[in-house]
Amino acid sequence: MGGLLTFEISGIVARHLPPSMSTEAAPLLPTQIEQGDISIWHNINEIIYEAKVSCLYPVRRAQILEYSLIFVSAVSLGHLSTEALAASSLSSITATVTGLSVVHGFASALDSLLPQAWTSDQPEKVGLWAQRMVIVMFINALPIAAIWLNAESILLRLGQEENIAHLAGLYLRWFTLSLPGLIIGVVARRYLQAQENMHAQTIVMTFIAPANLFFNWLLVWGPPSFRLGFVGAPIASSISFTLSAAIYVVYACLFVSKKAWHPIGRQTFQGLGTLYRLGLSGTGQIASEWWSWEFLGLMSSRFGATSLAAQSVLLVSASVAFQTPYSLGVSVAVRVGNLLGSGDARRAKIAAETAIGMSIITALAMSTIIMAFRESWSFMFNKDTEVAQLVASVLPLLAMFQVVDGATAVTDGVLRATGRLGLGAMVNITAYYCIGIPLGLYLAFWKNMELKGLWVGITAAIFYAASASMYAVSRTVWRKEVENAVQRLKHGQEGRLGQQGQQGQQGLEP
Repeated sequence: MGGLLTFEISGIVARHLPPSMSTEAAPLLPTQIEQGDISIWHNINEIIYEAKVSCLYPVRRAQILEYSLIFVSAVSLGHLSTEALAASSLSSITATVTGLSVVHGFASALDSLLPQAWTSDQPEKVGLWAQRMVIVMFINALPIAAIWLNAESILLRLGQEENIAHLAGLYLRWFTLSLPGLIIGVVARRYLQAQENMHAQTIVMTFIAPANLFFNWLLVWGPPSFRLGFVGAPIASSISFTLSAAIYVVYACLFVSKKAWHPIGRQTFQGLGTLYRLGLSGTGQIASEWWSWEFLGLMSSRFGATSLAAQSVLLVSASVAFQTPYSLGVSVAVRVGNLLGSGDARRAKIAAETAIGMSIITALAMSTIIMAFRESWSFMFNKDTEVAQLVASVLPLLAMFQVVDGATAVTDGVLRATGRLGLGAMVNITAYYCIGIPLGLYLAFWKNMELKGLWVGITAAIFYAASASMYAVSRTVWRKEVENAVQRLKHGQEGRLGQQGQQGQQGLEP
């Protein structure tokens, strides 16, 4: 994959399509199959085709490369000291709760609009909604920046240790510089993905990931004239996010069709309320889960620096393992959205079900790897034997819930594609705040299980969330979702947020 030379995903998939499935105009969106008797072999062929589409979308590689921006920072600071790793974990928790979850939550609203717009008769609305989202996010960035710039005093008032609070506040002050690049990057990525251009993220991250590794080495561990120590990590991350945004913009301007672009004008500043409604629901879906994880991190700090360092290792490990199913969730959100926009309810259903099955298989493989190396896993991050022993005792729980957590990632993508972000938010809020956190706190503090008790609670929450979201997807009325997609594009409405639609046999058959 040299330079910016890349094959369009449609061309790749076309080579794998049975002749009966391909079309000259849109190889990724085959014409809807005539209703009637369909053999089991035809259904199997369709499932295999959808699996190929999911595999050929190179989102997984891109997600892993993108997550390395955070992973490298944690590893780099972890080898400075256990205290530095604990401060890195605390700053990551604070950034996620107060800012990153909001940015990604609002960006998820675009999954309910952009893919459907691209395959409709108004593809220029892809650019229009993307422009509006940039405006909304920059408005949101103002209070986020204010919190990050004053993080040290906030953390001290919350009872954190003085030295760790100081380092975490220092990290966040420098990390504030990443906000503009982060916002532009997440919107540009969805703008390109909606057009079935999944290679852009991989291309950008192929440049940025090694650059970030170099910046971390140079600014944290490099020659004395460049070495900054602890603050070098957030500066390296800010540089990397800014560079990635610049490359996305250049790529979109030079290597993508202008069909999806809308001229910037008065319309750009209209319809922001729709994005706020969808964005708040998306934030509820994403932030309710993310915040629960970060709350557990804050609670783990009550057990000392060793537990907080172990929590950092476990959280990064869970996030790395989550990248493959999360990538499938991104792919299925685009795929299902495109199919709904083109009016193909039947194939949207098949695409969703195939992706769920693939997520379970890949998560099983990752769980096996984690269990095989659980005794030595922690040494990638830190040489502290106490941290390693604590991590090894919790990793079996992490390996167990990976399977259902992978399925949840895909079902969340389906709910975003169908505009049901409110339903996803309700499932996650119930799972984490009615089940996971209360159970975890009870086991950790009242039963003295400490960090392991917190993870038992989060495991229970994930099992509940997976069951509820998979049931919701299984009862989806796919013909109705096609109509809802048309209405969202026509009227700029958020759709049936929080509703599951009709039940019964109609919900099972499009």
